[in-house]
Amino acid sequence: MDQTQAPARGDKESSVPRLANWAVIGIFLILAFAAIAEGRDFLMPATMAVLLFFVFTPLRRLAERRGLPNALTAAAITLSILLSVGVIAYAASGPLSQAMSRMPVISYQLNQKFDSLGESLSGLREAARRIDDAQAAEPEPGQPPIIRVEQEGETTLGTVMKMAPLLLGQVLFTLILLFFMIASGDMLHLKIVQSFDRMREKRGAYLALRKIEDSLGNYLGAITIINACLGLAVGLTMWAWGMPGAILFGVGAFLLNYIPYLGAIVGVAISAFVAMLVMPGLFWPAMVAGSYLTLTSLEGQIITPYFVSRRLQMNTVVVFLAVALWAWLWSVIGMIIAVPVLVVMRVLAEHVPGWEKFGNFLAGDAPPVLDEDEAEAESLVDAGAGAEDEPAARVATEALVAAETSKAH
Repeated sequence: MDQTQAPARGDKESSVPRLANWAVIGIFLILAFAAIAEGRDFLMPATMAVLLFFVFTPLRRLAERRGLPNALTAAAITLSILLSVGVIAYAASGPLSQAMSRMPVISYQLNQKFDSLGESLSGLREAARRIDDAQAAEPEPGQPPIIRVEQEGETTLGTVMKMAPLLLGQVLFTLILLFFMIASGDMLHLKIVQSFDRMREKRGAYLALRKIEDSLGNYLGAITIINACLGLAVGLTMWAWGMPGAILFGVGAFLLNYIPYLGAIVGVAISAFVAMLVMPGLFWPAMVAGSYLTLTSLEGQIITPYFVSRRLQMNTVVVFLAVALWAWLWSVIGMIIAVPVLVVMRVLAEHVPGWEKFGNFLAGDAPPVLDEDEAEAESLVDAGAGAEDEPAARVATEALVAAETSKAH
């Protein structure tokens, strides 16, 4: 009797360190997320520079084989990125300034559009007024008087002007860091590889770095070309509908499509909102929003899966959760880098021992279908799991392992 209970007591004792390990992991994750959120002003441009470094490293190697120095290639790449950002900002500045100048007219049109809705909510408005009147009543004796301070609301233009220096500084930091990383050549790769001791680990680290370069280059290159075509199609469609600021819609579609799922939703909402301001009724705004939704659906369901390699496709649930998590941490920039970070994590999971299951969880491939032997073995495991007979559960588990092993061979 004592011999049969000894393993059970050992299992209980061994479960304590496992629980302690999970507690340490949980504390580490909480502190890591807090540090990432707190250091966003530094980590955002640094992460963007690292991702762009992996993307442009194959181009740098190609230029190096042609005899061009790394510093010249780095300067050309950073200046090209800076020029592209300037062109996009210039193209969007005209329609954006016109929209800002028409804000009083837009506000008046909104009031006209939603007058009927305001009348239907008159009862709710009256209740809110009564609550305000109750709060404005005289305080009871012995209570301090209520002092109301009205703060002047900050305009959108003022908010943009306040954030402009920070955004400009982050862009410059990203480009300068990218320049030094590309100009250093293969030094970073060699330092990472040399940090490992065994030759097998060195080779695995080198293969992982090259796989990250290929995966990020293929993904971001294909997505950028697809987004550019989508932006052109959206701009032409908005121009055909007679929408104001068709160029701005095209640029917005190009940028928003880097954000999976949420970018398309925001684009459809903006197009419907603007169409309601400039078009009568609800039919034509619905047609405009429907055309935007049709283009993004064709891109997301047909074009992108066709041109993006299947090995780079991700689990849709994981992608959505990652976009939401990075949006909470780093706002819009976090939503843009969510999928590239997942691509890097999936590549690392393929080369780091013990991470294979994590990489399989990130993958977007359908799980393999169980054959008859595996299905029968799983039914035995399910039957044994609910029974009190431990040997039966052990036999069922061994049957499942044997089925998987025979299938592998």
